[in-house]
Amino acid sequence: MFPLLAGLAAGLVHVVSGPDHLAAVAPLAADPDRPQWRAGFQWGLGHTAGVLVVGLLLIWLRPLLPIDAISIYSERIVGVVLVCIGAWGVARARWPQRHVHASPSASFAMGTLHGLAGSSHLFGVVPALALPTQAAALWYLGGFGVGAVVAMTAFAALVGAVALRTARRGLNAYRGMLYACSVCAFLVGGFWLVA
Repeated sequence: MFPLLAGLAAGLVHVVSGPDHLAAVAPLAADPDRPQWRAGFQWGLGHTAGVLVVGLLLIWLRPLLPIDAISIYSERIVGVVLVCIGAWGVARARWPQRHVHASPSASFAMGTLHGLAGSSHLFGVVPALALPTQAAALWYLGGFGVGAVVAMTAFAALVGAVALRTARRGLNAYRGMLYACSVCAFLVGGFWLVA
């Protein structure tokens, strides 16, 4: 039971402590054309899928994989995608009457990319390598995934609730919020590109 609970806690903390995670989902969660929690849920599922792939590869093939080289390139790809999400959010804010929809699978795809990319999530997965059995490592990874899904779903629901309240204040207020979410995605994406 300990590996599952430890993984759950690590997944929760990992998601809410990553500005790239929050910046990726905020513009999608502020979209009033779908249930706001769904963007976070789909992102969390995608992130979990990506982290599980990396985690399983680390567990079974750790001496053979060039994780550092993979990490460098994938972080740049995440930066580009964050900038694209920021551009989508700006388009959505600028022309809210037009239907500038993100694909329903955009959140899942972005989450998967985040799960596969970078080395920061490895700190959440590395404890699985120290556990004494494969079963304990898999329980930990499962808990990590559940924690990530729960945290991102809750965050997206919160952003969605704020977006709905803001929209009730008028179109300009809603646009301002969507611009703010988009600027966050631009800044974090830009940082990932130059860092």
